[in-house]
Amino acid sequence: MGKRVAIVGVIAALAIGLTGCGAPPWADPTASPDATATATTPPTPVPNDLSTGSTQRSLTAGAVAATVDCWSDLTMDKSTASALKPVKLSLVTTVTPSDGQKVYLQKATMVAVPGNAAGSLDPLAPQVDQATTAPGYLVLSPYSYSQVFTVGAVPAEATFVTLEFTYDFLVQTTPTSTEYAKQTATDTLTVAIARG
Repeated sequence: MGKRVAIVGVIAALAIGLTGCGAPPWADPTASPDATATATTPPTPVPNDLSTGSTQRSLTAGAVAATVDCWSDLTMDKSTASALKPVKLSLVTTVTPSDGQKVYLQKATMVAVPGNAAGSLDPLAPQVDQATTAPGYLVLSPYSYSQVFTVGAVPAEATFVTLEFTYDFLVQTTPTSTEYAKQTATDTLTVAIARG
């Protein structure tokens, strides 16, 4: 019996001693967390429509439906701010209803707008491919349009570049008409800039 009382006394003494130490640090709301335990916010990933090397877009402009394939032969790790960044595209259209009228591409324009997390930077000069034949380049399937636009050097602080494309189409009003309806389609691609 004496031993049991002694053991109970020791346990009680330990309990009192621990209570006197106060709340453990992890339960104290005023305790500063360990610097190594502080969670860090990962950087926001930069969107990249050419992350796999290519992308296909479906655009609509009135009666015209355009399919545009875009790709680059420049690997993404070499797409740095100072590098020339070629973007190739191939475009073909269909028209609804298809009564035999043709679709022509009168003009294709690309404007490259560099940017970063803080916002857009000054755009580069527009690149324009104006048709050299009237009424334009025939782009009704199976005939397609191919072109290479080149994104020039962008500011070093840019982390991506937004490519704004505009396509101006002329559609015959009837299969034998010399009158045309103009339709415009727009598209935007975002391409990441590699840190050089």
